Amino acid sequence: MNKKASIDFIIQTLEDLYPQVPIPLDHQDPYTLLIAVLLSAQSTDVRVNQITPLLFAKADNPYDMVKLSETEIREIIKPVGLSPMKSKGIYGLSKILIEKYDGKVPADFEALESLPAVGHKTASVVMSQAFGVAAFPVDTHIHRLMYRWNLSNGKSVVQTEKDAKRLFPKELWNKLHLQMIWYGREYSPARGWNLEKDIITQTVGRKSVLANYQKKRA
Repeated sequence: MNKKASIDFIIQTLEDLYPQVPIPLDHQDPYTLLIAVLLSAQSTDVRVNQITPLLFAKADNPYDMVKLSETEIREIIKPVGLSPMKSKGIYGLSKILIEKYDGKVPADFEALESLPAVGHKTASVVMSQAFGVAAFPVDTHIHRLMYRWNLSNGKSVVQTEKDAKRLFPKELWNKLHLQMIWYGREYSPARGWNLEKDIITQTVGRKSVLANYQKKRA
């Protein structure tokens, strides 16, 4: 199967499986999405969705957030991990949003990435899911799938993002990256992977990945 046929197969399979795809992180607006994505670093969406209601009950906007101390924020978000860094980032970015953007989250990559604790992936998620701007955020699932599907070399998420944007139509990016996340979780996980259920990797997968899987199962 050539590259174009592989891409077409991936797109159609994901669309068949996930015609309507939910956003994994619960949120109400760009600000709560930004905070949720920041909290998700090295944590799970399930854990974040358990903690954000507790945080947002106290502060679901930057004005209320800065009324809390970093220590108070840290105690609430401790279960998601990296709480000292994340609490400092949440407090710091909330203060900047008030001072520079009238309390609003800017719909701008450069402005978002200048905020404390906000990197390119977080900015891409917010731009895509909150503002509908074409972006292709690469998380661990997408990074893994792009390698398994022989679409990227797996050396860095930067390269994976470049390859994804080059290979997939721009008008599909926002939906497709979410479809890939759900597919990675359900059919092609890092652990407990059952290739028999992973129809996309079976069909378009890298030969070395398939061979290594069979070797481990032997």
